[in-house]
Amino acid sequence: MAGDWIKMRSDLHTHPKVVRIASALGADKFRVIGGLHAVWSIFDAHSEDGLLEGYTPEAMDDAIGWPGFCAAMQCVSWLVHADGEGLEMPEFDEHNGQSAKRRDTESKRKRKARAAEEHPQDDLSLSASDADKKRTREEKRREEKEIPPQTPKGEGRFVEFWEAWPKSTRKGGRAECLKVWQSSRLDGAADAILAHVRAMRGSTDWLKDEGKFIPAPVVYLRGKRWDGAEVGGTAPAEPDIFAGAV
Repeated sequence: MAGDWIKMRSDLHTHPKVVRIASALGADKFRVIGGLHAVWSIFDAHSEDGLLEGYTPEAMDDAIGWPGFCAAMQCVSWLVHADGEGLEMPEFDEHNGQSAKRRDTESKRKRKARAAEEHPQDDLSLSASDADKKRTREEKRREEKEIPPQTPKGEGRFVEFWEAWPKSTRKGGRAECLKVWQSSRLDGAADAILAHVRAMRGSTDWLKDEGKFIPAPVVYLRGKRWDGAEVGGTAPAEPDIFAGAV
C-alpha cells in the first residue's frame, strides 16, 4: 500500500551488528542496510506477530537475491529460524508492523493536541474570540481535579506465564501472546501450562545450546504444547538462571 513504511534507525550504518554482517559477507555496509530493508519489508508485509510461516533462510535469501544473508542475520540474533515453523524476527512488535505505526501516529496526534492546548493563538483556524474561549476552557480544565484513568482490563494469569517463560532471543510478541491467551481462555489451564513451562526450563531440551531450542511463546500457546506433553530429561541442578526474567 502506498505510504507504508518500516522503522529503521538513523545510525544503522554504524551499528556493531551491521559491521559484523558486512565483515562476515565481505560486503559494503550500505549494501547490508539494503538487505536488511528488504528482509524487514517482507516481514512487515506478511507477518503480524514476527513469525513468517513457511519461510526458510534459503527461501528468504532467494527472495532478496543474496545467498547467505539470513545466516549472517542469525549470527547477530536479528533473525531466528524456527524449524518447521518459519522465520521469526525477535522483538518484532517493538519496532515493526502495524503496532509501531499506530504508536507513531498516536504520538504525533498527542504532540499536536498538546501544542494546540498550550498555544491556541497559533491555530490560524480559530478567531480571536474562539482562541480566548479555548484558552479559558484549558485553564479551567487544568484547575479541576483530574479523573483517574480507567484501569485496563486485567491480564489474569497470563502475567504468571510471561514471568515464568525463560529469557531467550525468541521471547517477544507479548501483546500477541496475551491476545492468544485471552481468546483461548487459558486462565483455566494456567496451572498445567505453568507446571509444564517450569519443568521445561530445567530440561536439557531447553537448556542446551544456550536456549537455542526454546520456542517462541506465541508458538507454544497456539500449539498447546503443554497438552499431553512429556518433559525431557533434566540437567543437573543449578541456580534458577531464569528467575524474574522478563
